[in-house]
Amino acid sequence: MLDSKIIKKINDFVYAKPRTIQEIAFLIEKNWRTADAYVERIANEHGTISTRTFREGTRGALKVAYWNSIEKIHSSEFQEKLFRRIESGRNKEDFSPMDIFQYVEEKKRRAVIEERSNEDETDVEEFIMLLRSAKSQILFFSGNLSFINLRKVLEVLKEIAERGVLIKIMARVEIAGISNITKLLRLNDEIGKTIFEIRHCCQPLRATIVDGGVARMKEVKLPENYKRGELDKKTFIFYEIYDAEWVEWLQKVFWNLFRASISAEKRINDLKSIKALV
Repeated sequence: MLDSKIIKKINDFVYAKPRTIQEIAFLIEKNWRTADAYVERIANEHGTISTRTFREGTRGALKVAYWNSIEKIHSSEFQEKLFRRIESGRNKEDFSPMDIFQYVEEKKRRAVIEERSNEDETDVEEFIMLLRSAKSQILFFSGNLSFINLRKVLEVLKEIAERGVLIKIMARVEIAGISNITKLLRLNDEIGKTIFEIRHCCQPLRATIVDGGVARMKEVKLPENYKRGELDKKTFIFYEIYDAEWVEWLQKVFWNLFRASISAEKRINDLKSIKALV
C-alpha cells in the first residue's frame, strides 16, 4: 500500500538523480507493476516527479522517473520569463495565452475565436469533449471557477470523477466565490473519495491540461478595454497546444504554484472565522 513513508522514500531516491522503474521496485521491494503504479500516483497526486519512456513500443523500452523542480522547469530563457510573469500576475488581464501560443509550432497548435455575449454561448461542447477524453488527470488554472456553471460542465465533471480521473484546481477562494468551490467539494462526498483537490491561488492563466497531452487556454477581450471601433463585441479566444515540451512546461508551472498554495478547505474555514462588526 502506498503510504507517506513510501512516497518520501521514492521522492528522496528520485531527487538524487533520475531512476528507472526497476530501480525503484528494487528500492521498495515490490514488483515492477506495483512500483510503476506508485510512481504514477505520486506524479498525478503530488506532482513531485514525472516519467518518460525511452524506446517506447519496443522490447527495450525503458521508463524513467525524474524530479520536478523549479530549477529544472525551464528549457529556454523565454520560458523562464513567461513563468516569472505568470508567477507575479494575479488577474487574467495580467497575461495573454498568446504569449505562449506564439512559440508553439503551427502543426502542434490551433486557436478559435468567437464573438459572443457570454461564454455559455460559445462552443461548450468542444470543451466537454476534451474533458470526457481524460483518462487519469485534469489540471485547471482557474479564476473563480465560473466555468463549472456552463451548461452540462458540472454534470460532466462528476461523470469524469466517478471514473476515477483526478482533478486538481487552482482558483481564488474568496467570500464572493465560495459557492462554486463548495459545489465541487460536495461532489467528493457524493463520490465517497477525494477526487477534486482545490487550492487557493491568484494567478492569471485560465487553462485546462488533460492527461499531459493537450492544454486548452482561454482569453476574453472586452470592448470597454479598447478605443471605440477597435473591438465591437465581447470576444473569446480558445488556444489549444499539443506540443509535448510546452504542455509539460505548463504542467510544471501548475505544480510549482499548486504545491505552494493553501487548501480550499482551510481557506474557507479561515474566511468563516472572520467576524462581522455590528
